[in-house]
Amino acid sequence: MKKSIKIASGAVLAVFLFVAIFMIFPATAQTRSLVVVQGAQFDVSSSIKDNLKIYAGKDVLIHLRSGKTFQGYVKTIGDHFVHVEKISGRDLYDALIRMEDISAIEAKFRDIK
Repeated sequence: MKKSIKIASGAVLAVFLFVAIFMIFPATAQTRSLVVVQGAQFDVSSSIKDNLKIYAGKDVLIHLRSGKTFQGYVKTIGDHFVHVEKISGRDLYDALIRMEDISAIEAKFRDIK
């Protein structure tokens, strides 16, 4: 008898938690919306260097021809190199990346508010 009461109360608790999760989280998700990040743009008629200048001080992902990817904040852009600071996964490191080695860049265009 005691075992069946424990099983029944466990089942009731599981159903209650299941219902609570699906009632609370969708309501929270519905109050959020996507907003455009100010200043986020790519100029396809310009070079990688010119596009990186738009993201000075912002977080970007830089893909190299070798297949390696660096994520960090663009600190400075020179004629031949870009200085990326606070490398993701290596917060105490910076990188100096040669412009000719960059094959693509990624940047955040939308955010959830």
